Amino acid sequence: MLKKILIANRGEIARRVIFTCREMGIETVAVYSDADKAGIHVIEADEAVRLGTSEPSESYLNIDSIIKAAQKTGADAIHPGYGFLAENADFARRCENEKIIFIGPPAEVIEKLGDKTVARQIMSKGGVPVIPGMLESESDFKIIAQKASEIGYPVLIKSAAGGGGKGMRVVASFEEMEEACVSASSEAAAAFGSSAIYLEKYIDQSRHVEFQILCDQHKNAIHLNERECSIQRRHQKIIEETPSIALTPELRDEMGKAAVAAAIASGYVNAGTVEFLLGPDNSFYFLEVNTRLQVEHPITEMTTGIDLVRRQIMIAAGQPMGIAQEDVKARGHAIECRIYAEDPENDFFPSPGTIEYLKEPSGPGIRNDCGIYQGCTVPMEYDPILSKLVCYAEDRQSAVKKMIRALNDYVISGIKTPIPFLVDILKSQPFESGQTYTDFINAHFKDWKPASYNAENPSNANNMKNAENKADSDIAACIAYIADELCGRPETKALGTASKEAGFATPWQTLGSWNR
Repeated sequence: MLKKILIANRGEIARRVIFTCREMGIETVAVYSDADKAGIHVIEADEAVRLGTSEPSESYLNIDSIIKAAQKTGADAIHPGYGFLAENADFARRCENEKIIFIGPPAEVIEKLGDKTVARQIMSKGGVPVIPGMLESESDFKIIAQKASEIGYPVLIKSAAGGGGKGMRVVASFEEMEEACVSASSEAAAAFGSSAIYLEKYIDQSRHVEFQILCDQHKNAIHLNERECSIQRRHQKIIEETPSIALTPELRDEMGKAAVAAAIASGYVNAGTVEFLLGPDNSFYFLEVNTRLQVEHPITEMTTGIDLVRRQIMIAAGQPMGIAQEDVKARGHAIECRIYAEDPENDFFPSPGTIEYLKEPSGPGIRNDCGIYQGCTVPMEYDPILSKLVCYAEDRQSAVKKMIRALNDYVISGIKTPIPFLVDILKSQPFESGQTYTDFINAHFKDWKPASYNAENPSNANNMKNAENKADSDIAACIAYIADELCGRPETKALGTASKEAGFATPWQTLGSWNR
């Protein structure tokens, strides 16, 4: 078994990996940029190594620095988390060349599946249904437009090198094609270092349904059922749930077998996700394979009881995964809401800043994978995800009610978050009735605004909640101020100064002022 793992990531996912490593008796190494020197993952890891400045290219995307940190600390493996270098074939290959275990699929598999057009070719040959469209990337918009006229509008322009909604445009007519191709290509180049784009048929009233897969080095491949991920803003998920309300047992079995076939066709090893587009007639098509752990993996863990990070580590160490397909028994219903530092009133624009007050929800069936603490700073340089709130219950209706209660108990002040937006979605009739299609936000919440204070109805739930949050925040600010004034003795302040000079946070900072 592995003895020490370096986690080449930050925030809540780094912390998530640390928890499982601790349970397995594996030492952990955190890496950090200047912006994250007081990050919670730095505090909780056994060791921490500075990578560089806050610029991603100088820190979390700096392969040389990460490899040197692993060698310096004696780490025998690297877990990439998700984002940054998690799906970078060059990074995986460098790990292999340096005799460091990469906790993920082999470099050649990442490379093949990372090119969406190559992935479509592999799936087509493997008998997995693919969306009508191009099997090779193209830079000439006229050729792309010709293909669009053949399959019929609307169509979807996509980046060949990456996902997550970057480089993606829906095109309704020929007149829109040139501008869409130019902007999509430019965005793809900035996000993935490649301007390559291709075209697929856009399927209206579709659902985004993905299947978790596990494959070990002993030719064992299974799926762990589906996740419904259709609630998206700018083609990026914000609410996920399992099981999908749209799947029958027969359709689930068929799609699960297709996911395993996709894994086998690509020679996959470790944890991954096969994504499908599900049409209104229950026809489904291959979208892509995410060659990493997904942000929404906790809902699969909650319903199956399987720790995916533990299985990733076991597989990377060469052990059999220890699970057969018939062992996978999902129970109940789980929902995840992504909590971002962003403003839903302003087109989800990022909202960096200092967390002035934090109150996390708790209770039976509630899990909060959180990467922040009260007093920490949310930097502007990275993805603005703060936490993943997960609720589990016996059925969907109960899980939704529990999530609404948990969101209403979640207080984060100092920055903007989409918490009220998420509550309104969960309370809406379309969501309740399962009309969760990929155009859900545009169809039902395009011009969303939070409920404002109504003087004629002061007992309004939103008014009360806003007042409660404001009161909590104000009280916390007062307590912090008084504690600082009363307890800020020279010897206490010296401890804070020392910890800052050390370059990372200690409890003297994260727990506020102290007095002996």
